[in-house]
Parts: sequence; structure tokens; C-alpha cells
Amino acid sequence: MDQKISIKIADRSFNLTASSPQQEEVIRLAADAINKRLASYTQKNPGKTMVELMSMVALNECACRIAFQRDIDARKAEAEKLGSDLENYLANIGK
Repeated sequence: MDQKISIKIADRSFNLTASSPQQEEVIRLAADAINKRLASYTQKNPGKTMVELMSMVALNECACRIAFQRDIDARKAEAEKLGSDLENYLANIGK
């Protein structure tokens, strides 16, 4: 069941719809992470516009997501190889 929620990012309110309590939690955690990163960039880069700061936040979050996905892909490939090695080992035990 969809639930209407309100979040704040950079002192602006956004009305959204969450399809589950889990999705609501993820949205709220994401908004909190964005606000924390924005506060950090604001402190480190005085004089930058909100567009520049939010661009830096978006770039950082996207770079983290890509790095995380690459790590997942590498671990998946490693798990597949280990599975294949195990199958070969088990197939050759009795030979």
C-alpha cells in the first residue's frame, strides 16, 4: 500500500510516495545521507552555489555506487569461479 511521505533535502521539502515501509526507510536514509554530504561540502567549499554543491554530492554518490557495483561484480565472478572449481574438484574425487 502506497504511503505519502515528506522529506527535506537542502531545506526544501519534497512530497513522495513510498510503496512499502522498507522503501520509506530507504528514502529517509538516502535523504539523510545527502544532507550530511551536503553539509560537509558546504563547510569545505564556502562560496559555492547550491547547484555546485548538489552536483558534487551527486557525483560523489554516483561514483560510490559505481565502485560498489564493480566490487559486487568482481565478488560475483569470484564466487562463480569458486563454484566451478568446486564442481570440478568434486567430479574428480573418485577418479
